[in-house]
Parts: sequence; structure tokens; C-alpha cells
Amino acid sequence: MIKQLRSLLIASIKNRKINVFLLFFVLAFVILIFTKLSKEYTNTIPFAIQKMHVPQEYVILNDTAKVNITLKTHGFKWLSYYFSKPKIKVDFKKDVYKEGSFFVYSKSKAYLNNTQFDKAVELLNINPEKLTFKFDVNQVKKLPVKINTQIAFSPGYDKASNMVSEPDSIVIIGPKALVSSFSFLETEPLVLKDVRSHISQPVAINLPQNQPDLKFSHKKVVIKAGVEKFTEGAVKVPVTLINVPNGVKVKYFPKDISVSYYVSLSNFKSVTNKSFKVVGDFNNAKGDQAFLKLEVVEIPKTVRNVKLSQKQIEFIIVK
Repeated sequence: MIKQLRSLLIASIKNRKINVFLLFFVLAFVILIFTKLSKEYTNTIPFAIQKMHVPQEYVILNDTAKVNITLKTHGFKWLSYYFSKPKIKVDFKKDVYKEGSFFVYSKSKAYLNNTQFDKAVELLNINPEKLTFKFDVNQVKKLPVKINTQIAFSPGYDKASNMVSEPDSIVIIGPKALVSSFSFLETEPLVLKDVRSHISQPVAINLPQNQPDLKFSHKKVVIKAGVEKFTEGAVKVPVTLINVPNGVKVKYFPKDISVSYYVSLSNFKSVTNKSFKVVGDFNNAKGDQAFLKLEVVEIPKTVRNVKLSQKQIEFIIVK
């Protein structure tokens, strides 16, 4: 028993020595790192260009411009540059000028040092010293939205108004060569089943991929349509003969025709036989034929799927 306690005590002392050693080792390492990072270093790294306030009527074509900058600063600052991609801000309202078909950015090292970097950083060199950005004139075009839907209504239900998108058009801005190739923009497919209430659904626009020079006023639209319960209706409508020559008397049968239609319940009572006009045009009488084709020339806007119980009438000319 005594031997076991002695062994545990010795092991504990040994472990404590190891822990103390590790602690001093970590502290020495941290001090070394801080010492290294506190020193100043000189290095050259690439800076990306962050374009700001580019006029809407222009598009920049060489969008991947970079500049190599030589800096002198302490290690902590270098550490931040390695962890995040450094950028130079180019303000197209005040930092550039036009030269032919290029925007030119040419600023002194002192200007960049004062405006882009803090006091802990010293800018030593820029390569290239002048940046040029080729540009093209943007074209602005308004494109209609083409709706792409697959709507299945519940039995007895149907749309009470046309399917529309809000907005109904999209403004596209970009190089003329690209913009001119578009005549419309189509939505992503909207698939709905068993619909029995009004439709108001946001849907993405099917925009072209890998075209960073193109800008769109909207990336989504809302597709809307009124939905109501529908029923069938039918009324007896008198047949009217038109273009009968003067002095010619015509007898025809039948005098009335049944007109069937499809209408929403909310508009059912507003539809009467006076809402329709069915005519037989005597100018269409051919040779010895004793019948005239009928045509519905007046239909209320609230109905659809109008059908006649028969498509022609018989007639005789009375001398």
C-alpha cells in the first residue's frame, strides 16, 4: 500500500513538471510570434480594383484589372492582407478621366497612401502606375415579361381575370450588342395544382447566366390572377338577319337559338339574352343553298366558351 502511494506521488510530480514546461514553451512561442509581427516588413502583393460610382450609361469591359503594390508595414497588418483580399477603391466620379474609349486612373503614390491606407502603412511602389478601363456605352431597354405557368384548377373553379405579372416589364441595361439580342424575359415555371383562390405568387425571372455586364431592374415578379367558382348558363337569343336586299322577304327557322356559356357565379345574374347578338348574314347565302351560317357578334366580357345549340338556320325567299 505504501509503495503504491509513493508511486502515485512521484508520477504526479513528474506530470506537474511536464505541465510547467509546456506552459513556458507556449508563452515563449507567443512572445516570439508577437515579436515577429511587431517588426516591419516590405512586400509586394496584388490588389483587386473596387469600382465605385460607375455612371449608369457606361459599362466597364475589363472587369478583372489588378495592380501590384509594394508596401512597408508591420506583421499584424500583413496578416490582415493575407486573410482578406485587399482592394483599391476607384471612384469613377472623381478619380478617373476619359481618354478616347478608356477611363484612365492615374494617381500619385502620395495620394494613394493618404486616401487608401492608414498611417501604419507606407506605400513604396505601384505597378502599373496608370490603370485603363475600356468601356462601352450602355443601352437601356424595356422588355416585356412572358409568364410561364402550369395551373390546374379545382373542379368548378377557373381564372376570373387574365394572368398578369407585376411588374409587367423589366428594364435591362448593358452593352448594346448584348441587350439588342433580347426581345422578352420569361419567368421560371409556376406550377400550381387544385387552385380555388386568387393567385398571387412571387416567381423568379429566368435571367441569362455568366453575363456580369448586364443589369436588370428586377429579378422577380409577382404573378396574379383572380380565381372564382364558375358555372354553365344558357339563354334563348333571337336570330337577326342582316344584309337582306331591299324588296326581298325571307322566312327562316328557328327564330331563336339557345346560347350556352361559362360564367363566374358573381356574374351569373348579369347575363341575359340581351347580352348576346346572333346574326345570319344573307351575303353568305350561296346558290341554291337553303341555310345560313350563324355567328355570335356580341358577347359579354364576363363569359367564355360560348356555344350555339345549332350553327345554321333554314330559310326561304318569299316572292
